[in-house]
Amino acid sequence: MRKSSRSSHHIVVVTGLSGSGKSTAIKAFEDIGYLCIDNLPVPLLPALLDLCEGEMPDTRKVALGIDIRERTFLKAYEKIFKEIQEKGYNLEILFFEASVDVLQRRYSQTRRIHPLELWDGYKTDRSENSGEHGGIRRSLLEAINRERELLKPLRDRATKVIDTSELTVHALKQMITTTYRLVREEEAMTVQVLSFGFKYGVPHDADMVLDVRFLPNPFFVESLRPLTGCNPEVQTWVFSHDDTQDFIRLVESLLEFLVPRYLKEGRRYFTIAFGCTGGKHRSVVMAEHFSSWFRNRGFYTLTFHRDAGNE
Repeated sequence: MRKSSRSSHHIVVVTGLSGSGKSTAIKAFEDIGYLCIDNLPVPLLPALLDLCEGEMPDTRKVALGIDIRERTFLKAYEKIFKEIQEKGYNLEILFFEASVDVLQRRYSQTRRIHPLELWDGYKTDRSENSGEHGGIRRSLLEAINRERELLKPLRDRATKVIDTSELTVHALKQMITTTYRLVREEEAMTVQVLSFGFKYGVPHDADMVLDVRFLPNPFFVESLRPLTGCNPEVQTWVFSHDDTQDFIRLVESLLEFLVPRYLKEGRRYFTIAFGCTGGKHRSVVMAEHFSSWFRNRGFYTLTFHRDAGNE
């Protein structure tokens, strides 16, 4: 197979911190038609792709769970990933993480053992919980911190980093599904446009966050307060102000500069988020406007109003 045809293969390496949602992501990829293998020894990756190329030529979307559970991973991944990319495959590294508190809570709830609690000669006595695993191992907190340290170089080279601290299992599955389900080979990039309220927290998965709280607020117009930014009356009111028009013009100019360069570097998706106070009016208006802006330029665009229904 020529290099040009290999570039149509989408290889997603699902990796990151233990307990951060990688297994959930793998299941979501499987549900939308990806060939999925979890805990694949990284040296076998080139052979797997050769098999797909020779025996399963219709298999063009592959998601692989590869992480620290596989003991040769840290030593081998840099060389193997470089080899795959040099062969012309479209390799994407999706790195999942979460806060220490969240990871500790998840392990406490599931009663599972962190992979690094039982790895190498790091001497922390937890003999009261040793059981069949022996009397010396790391504490959970030490294991989490050690894994974060070991995986930092991989995180730095990841295509996308997703913090799942505030994501439910359902929300994570939906994120994967909506991002990857309808991405076709001929589509250069999928764009997600998100509105949110700062009072509910900044979205972790946004590539660009724009604060529109400086715009005039429809909340203080009695007739507009119960409506959302999807309503034409709210949109007309927000668009009627000079600051809004100046803001739109400047952001469109910025995107006209950035987007071609994102495409040139091979980016497959881009998430832009607009935030106002409650995520109901101004941010929704801007998200709707820029969703249309991207669609009019031929991008497959997904629009989410995260907090519009919270008030």
